[in-house]
Amino acid sequence: MIEKVLIANRGEIALRIHRACHEMGIKTVAVHSTADESAMHVRLADESVCIGPPPSTDSYLNIPAIISAAEITGADAIHPGYGFLSESAKFAEIIEKHDIKFIGPTADHINLMGDKISAKAAVQKAGIPVVPGSDGEVREFKDAAIVAGKIGYPVIVKAASGGGGRGMKIVHDESELELAVSSAKREAAVSFGDGTVYLEKFLTTPRHIEIQVLADTHGNVVHLGERDCSLQRRHQKILEESPSPALNSEGRDKIGEVCRKAVKSIGYRGAGTIEFLYENGEFYFIEMNTRLQVEHPVTEMITGIDLVREQIRIADGLPLNFKQEDIKFSGHAIECRINAEDPFTFMPSPGQVTDYHTPGGLDVRVDSGLYTRYKIPPHYDSMIAKLIVHGKTRNECLMRLRRSLEEYVIDGIKTTIPLHQKLIREDDFINGDYNIHWLEKYLDSLLDE
Repeated sequence: MIEKVLIANRGEIALRIHRACHEMGIKTVAVHSTADESAMHVRLADESVCIGPPPSTDSYLNIPAIISAAEITGADAIHPGYGFLSESAKFAEIIEKHDIKFIGPTADHINLMGDKISAKAAVQKAGIPVVPGSDGEVREFKDAAIVAGKIGYPVIVKAASGGGGRGMKIVHDESELELAVSSAKREAAVSFGDGTVYLEKFLTTPRHIEIQVLADTHGNVVHLGERDCSLQRRHQKILEESPSPALNSEGRDKIGEVCRKAVKSIGYRGAGTIEFLYENGEFYFIEMNTRLQVEHPVTEMITGIDLVREQIRIADGLPLNFKQEDIKFSGHAIECRINAEDPFTFMPSPGQVTDYHTPGGLDVRVDSGLYTRYKIPPHYDSMIAKLIVHGKTRNECLMRLRRSLEEYVIDGIKTTIPLHQKLIREDDFINGDYNIHWLEKYLDSLLDE
């Protein structure tokens, strides 16, 4: 049985993992850079080990230092959180070779889903619908032109190893295609060390909907419904909700069952998220994330299932203690990602938090490592908190979210709280009438005012 977990991450997700471990009677080890020595998860963990200076390459991405910390402290499992090494097949493989349990999927599945081309082929074989496009890598402009001619413009060029919008180029006609392919290749090579790109039909008004799955090592697989992550800026999610305003129970059950069967067919292990574009009643596979998602709390709020606890149990070889028919979806949940940024220019705003007060009340949750006088370092992602609320209905959830955002105090720095306060009062959002392009158009309209 797992007795001590090393948390190979930082910030709110490290604290989230620590809390789950302690509720299970499991001790924790926090690894940290010198910039994070006063972080809350470091202060609360049973043990802590400094693994390097502030740059991520010298600390949170330093595999030898993390393995050494695990061996020194006697940790028998490592949880990677999200970001950093969470989707590194090499990291997962090295951990297992050191007889330490990796709280996540196998290295083979991380590899399979980490390459967008192989992932697309695998899920298509397993029965998941995909976006029309090239069968594999597009090497030359002429190959791209043939594919684009078949599926019709607009198209999008994507990096096979991509993420976060890097290595992606939208093309509206053939005159733009050659430059888009070459620039996407260069950007992908610089960002990911892999210049492989492929081509897909560009959907003009899709929503971004993802399905959460859990699979144990005994062949049991469940889906936990969907999350709507359509409010995005530059391919980065801003707000997520569950269930999606665009789906009914029939559509939810149908795509959930497709995903459940597909995950079972490939023998997957652990938590995973299958992401789709959804347009005109049809789902199109984007990618599978082989890790915990930032937005996992909205699923926890409507199902009552602790995803981190289940990840740990699965890594320990235990079977899921519930079946698909046991999962009940209750009410509505929304998560606001709160960043240390100017709410409208998005310029980073690290610095000292001079006053901090979280909202409370029924069905209000805050995942954050902030506290008064904590100094937010400038070296990492700007997300500093997640506010998650739940209501019996979407309208009740919205009203509770409005009240909670008004109560939330983070002084001394700029945050994106004012942006969320505006967004949730917009008619389009209230009516659930938005897609993945809505937010950027909305932000452009604010600049024009």
